[in-house]
Amino acid sequence: MTDFQPGQAPQSCAFVIFGVTGDLTRRLIVPALYNLAAEELLPDKFCVVGVARHGISKDALCEALLKGVREFATRRVEDKIVKRLFECVTPVEADSGDARSFDRLKEQLEGLEVARNTGGNRLFYLATPPDAFAPIARELGRVGLLKEDGGAWRRLVVEKPFGNDLASARALNLELLSILNEHQIYRIDHYLGKETVQNILVLRFANGMFEPIWNRHHIDHVQITVEETLGIGHRGSFYDAVGALRDMVPNHLFQLLSLVAMEPPARFEAHSVRSEKGEVLAAIQTQSEEEALRNSVRGQYTVGKIGDTVIPAYRETEDVRPDSTTETYVALKLQIDNWRWAGVPFYLRTGKALSIERTEVAIKFREAPLMMFERAPVEQLAENYLVIGIEPTEGVMLQFNTKCPVPRSELAACK
Repeated sequence: MTDFQPGQAPQSCAFVIFGVTGDLTRRLIVPALYNLAAEELLPDKFCVVGVARHGISKDALCEALLKGVREFATRRVEDKIVKRLFECVTPVEADSGDARSFDRLKEQLEGLEVARNTGGNRLFYLATPPDAFAPIARELGRVGLLKEDGGAWRRLVVEKPFGNDLASARALNLELLSILNEHQIYRIDHYLGKETVQNILVLRFANGMFEPIWNRHHIDHVQITVEETLGIGHRGSFYDAVGALRDMVPNHLFQLLSLVAMEPPARFEAHSVRSEKGEVLAAIQTQSEEEALRNSVRGQYTVGKIGDTVIPAYRETEDVRPDSTTETYVALKLQIDNWRWAGVPFYLRTGKALSIERTEVAIKFREAPLMMFERAPVEQLAENYLVIGIEPTEGVMLQFNTKCPVPRSELAACK
């Protein structure tokens, strides 16, 4: 699979989703496939294979996926596009605990590839709990579905979280590399698909007004916030073993941090961008236990109401231990030890069941060094913020001071 270029016809392939009945598939993967179909960016010779641990009919699967498309697609849903996309959906039953089911999966997939003329190109998307990544990869490797031959490409997409600590992440990486080559593995974070997240690099590096002041001399601090009004729903068993920190910070929030703080890449291509992101993440200051306790907050929501909706206490949620200490809210203060950001704090916060839904990056600029308008009341002076709204409101807002249209020198915030 080569890098896609504008105007290039998409390559034929089979798109195999493990965890096809799960939340990630319903909310993100299939709506994304619908958007690609609407933009005519899916190949003509294409099939979607939905792998579930328990049998499900095609009609039942398509009905469930259609609900996700209607709820989460970012454009108007057209019946003719839905029909064209879902006619190539085929459910398959397979479980990594049953080796024979993968032999059957291979047989069914190869039959579909012949029928749909996909040329043997395969993309396996693991929308499953993380403890299933390695077992699924092992079985796919055992039956030969990941081997690249005859000019066909094979890819394995692994969602977050990638391990639950450094040791488990390294172990998972080594196991995957024993089955596939590096170029076949896609370790992804679906946050990078958000339009405003992709726009951060353009905002920074395509506008001469921002890059010269994007440093410790002009920026006071940076806030990265991901607040959700929803509780954990039916994901109690997963969430109670992970918590807000591991679920959100090392992936979503660190992706945002790296895009805001990275140095300019030599060129806009995958390797250069990844290298600069890796450099800035490596420069995050390592804290002692005492510093980490001082610079972090953990919390857990109790029973309450958001609007008219009653949210049960976290510990009363299905599959959550009644004495659980798993955090549903976390806030961190980090420092980046490099020339651009020395002394500039980065505040990261995320949580469930909060009063508003908001994902944004707020960059606070330093105050002007000479206060000419000293008679203006302090409360009238607006702080200078550049706010990048990611979800649910997308956009960029700049807050600065301006004069009110009155005879006196009164100042007001302008956005």
